Amino acid sequence: MDTAVRHDEDHADTPRDAPRGALRHDDAVGQALVARQLEEQITSRFPVGRRLRVLDVALRHGLQALALARAGHEVTGLESDPALADAVRRSLEGEPAGIRERMRVVPGDSRSTGAHFLPGSFDVVLCHGVLAPGDEAGPLLAGLGRVLAPGGLLSLLVPNTEAAAMRPGLAGDWAGALARLAPPGPAERPLRREALTATLAGMSTPVHRWYGVRVFTGEDRPLPGGEAGERLLAAEERAGRTDPYRAVAALLHLCAARG
Repeated sequence: MDTAVRHDEDHADTPRDAPRGALRHDDAVGQALVARQLEEQITSRFPVGRRLRVLDVALRHGLQALALARAGHEVTGLESDPALADAVRRSLEGEPAGIRERMRVVPGDSRSTGAHFLPGSFDVVLCHGVLAPGDEAGPLLAGLGRVLAPGGLLSLLVPNTEAAAMRPGLAGDWAGALARLAPPGPAERPLRREALTATLAGMSTPVHRWYGVRVFTGEDRPLPGGEAGERLLAAEERAGRTDPYRAVAALLHLCAARG
């Protein structure tokens, strides 16, 4: 792979927080929806057949990254957890040689991408499940924007904190719903879509499309096979791009383009 990597000995890898759970590897419906949305964005932005340089800054189980490597792209995954990184490497052993050559796992912290990569190194950057309520988004997004090439795509997936009471409410968990309806404390700054959009616009990386992910289903909902699964995904996919439904989805998928 020809991705430019920074080898600064002064920057030691710092451990990333435990996974935030915004898109679990066993969330079959959410994973399928995000994969479809990514494919739509990539095919609408880049020429067919172009091999893209992709960075996944929170690799974890590598499902989206592996799908992109299988599609012919060169993929780099940042992962600070050695056990998760080893698990992804083991899963790659069963892939054809071409896919193994196109995907690599790099130890590193999602919040210090500038310590690992040169500016403009990637055409697509995935940041899924890194930001959580209470986080200051600006520094992380600035680092991601720095490694994104002009015209590149940033895929940002965050929990929809403004609709956090929906899932426990629909499940009849009234205590949980009331807890999420209470005003947030100082350390629980919500991740507001408008604020994230404004931050990205200020970095010359405006959001040009956003989706809701899992409007109707919980993260533990299995994805049925056959026609039933296709109907479920069709309903979720349409709702995830339609107002007012997408505003109450469990997750928000913001797609921004580097100016």
